[in-house]
Amino acid sequence: MLRIHFTDADLARTRLADAPDPLWEIAASLHRFQSSRGRWAFADWFGTARRELREQGIGGGIRTQLLPLYSKGVYFPDFLTPIQSAEGLESGLAAILDTHPRRMAEEIGRLSRSAAVPRWAADIPGANGRQDLVRMLRTYHDAVIAPHWERMQARIEAERATRFRAMMTGGVEGMLAGLGPTMRWESPVLYVKYPAEDRDLHLNGRGLRLVPSYFSWGAPVSFADPDLQPVLSYPVLQEPPVASLAAGDGPPGKALTALLGHARAAVLRTVASGATTGEIARAIGVSASSASRHATVLRDAGLITSSRNGASVLHTLTPVGASLLGAAARHARQRAADPRRT
Repeated sequence: MLRIHFTDADLARTRLADAPDPLWEIAASLHRFQSSRGRWAFADWFGTARRELREQGIGGGIRTQLLPLYSKGVYFPDFLTPIQSAEGLESGLAAILDTHPRRMAEEIGRLSRSAAVPRWAADIPGANGRQDLVRMLRTYHDAVIAPHWERMQARIEAERATRFRAMMTGGVEGMLAGLGPTMRWESPVLYVKYPAEDRDLHLNGRGLRLVPSYFSWGAPVSFADPDLQPVLSYPVLQEPPVASLAAGDGPPGKALTALLGHARAAVLRTVASGATTGEIARAIGVSASSASRHATVLRDAGLITSSRNGASVLHTLTPVGASLLGAAARHARQRAADPRRT
């Protein structure tokens, strides 16, 4: 169990990441290769990623050199997920390159006490070793993370919509109270199911950066070093895989309404920024029961997801729903720019 202790200053400084963190997602995705838990939620990605790594000829290197650095459920070095990666992949990789060699050596040494460390890890603190590490991380990211970024972003945005709803009604404490089954808020402490040792983390006015992670599954993860800027990476709720909508001859534009019907197309657009059943009803001018029925159909089709938020039910887009709306918007822009397009 990880117990995170908040003060009033920490509540004021708690933040929610606005996009997937690339280095935390690299770490979580590498954990997916080491565990079958939750494999159903990543089945499509898992098969595609293995094929892509094999076709690019880098699967062996990832397996023997990178995977051992990211030990699942025990410990992996904090320097692999620097706070700067919140600004993007290149900022995070630059921070790894700038990490003090002594810190790198100490954290790799700590890893060696709980897991088998690859021989090349001893070279990482050196200039050439860290360049090799960064090159490998960038190659892995480009091969199996970047192609799925749109889907990841859609899921993170849905999570943010849910958390912001909770914050609007209950403040930051309300947001913390709704973080899910692996976390429990009992003011002023957030109790977190944790894979490592039982410990306490006192924020001491530094606040907490919450990082929803697409590839995480099970327990949240934080830095092992309590002196680092506090971060908690936690899994977003994954949906069962659904079949992709057929693309036909092109992306859906005006055909969106024909495909879904006027009311359901309107519901899908309303849900893009998160909406309760009552808000959907008011936005499209139907009864609450009718809005609920339309939402049920879209949910059964895998286009939206629903979660209870107090007395209300909050609806947000799934990655498939976000992709459908995004394709429709792009097609509409193309038609506006060139009316001759069909």
